[in-house]
Amino acid sequence: MANVSTTNSINPAADLVAIRRIGVADLRDALSRGVDDFLAIPTQLVFLCFLYPIVGLVAARVAVDRDLLPLLFPLVAGLALLGPVLAVGIYELSRRREAGLPVSWVHAFDVLRSPSLFAIGIVGIILFGIFIVWLGVAKIIFLSTIGADAPASIGALAQQILDTPAGWHLMIFGNLAGFLFAVLVLVLTVVSVPLLLDRGGSPFAALQTSVRAVRANPAMMALWGLIVAAILLLGCLPLFIGLAVAMPVLGHATWHLYRKIVV
Repeated sequence: MANVSTTNSINPAADLVAIRRIGVADLRDALSRGVDDFLAIPTQLVFLCFLYPIVGLVAARVAVDRDLLPLLFPLVAGLALLGPVLAVGIYELSRRREAGLPVSWVHAFDVLRSPSLFAIGIVGIILFGIFIVWLGVAKIIFLSTIGADAPASIGALAQQILDTPAGWHLMIFGNLAGFLFAVLVLVLTVVSVPLLLDRGGSPFAALQTSVRAVRANPAMMALWGLIVAAILLLGCLPLFIGLAVAMPVLGHATWHLYRKIVV
């Protein structure tokens, strides 16, 4: 029988949601169901249509303003911090398919009529704030290691990072900071956005429920975070094309993980 956590919390509304303890088999099943949803409702072209303009705009802006060159990688990598909200349409597709409702990629936009849209928007604002702080931290790390003189090109920047002690320090401290930001976002959103889409309620109660879910399943949530990071890393190759598959699959899988954790 599944174990259910009923730990008390500061917000009484968050206690209305019980948390189930999960295992490795649940993670595997969530991923399997995510793949099944993606194969049933292919959305890779939609993701390509959104992803490449964003990446292109970032690259174009960096090309115009050389001072932004050191932030090229933090800007692109940091988009993953916004993923839990950007994937809300994918959650909707999985929700509809699970409920036996008609489903096509067009139904991803049904979230725009969701009564929870405002609450999800609040979570999105919080994540955007975290994204901005991440960029600030990344810039501080760059200035503290490489210095204020921005390289003239991406190639020069790559050579400086890979071939100098300062570059290695940048990678170590930058990746460590990025890891901490990714953990924060995972803790806050692993179930909060699907919960709001599914049941509505306060965004802050949903965030608190997500924290409780991680506290009840620390090892499984750590493993899930590693799985997400590995899939996103593979998805970046080549030229971010793989993200058109990786991001929808993870979005679908996150919905099914939420259904396994939240009672």
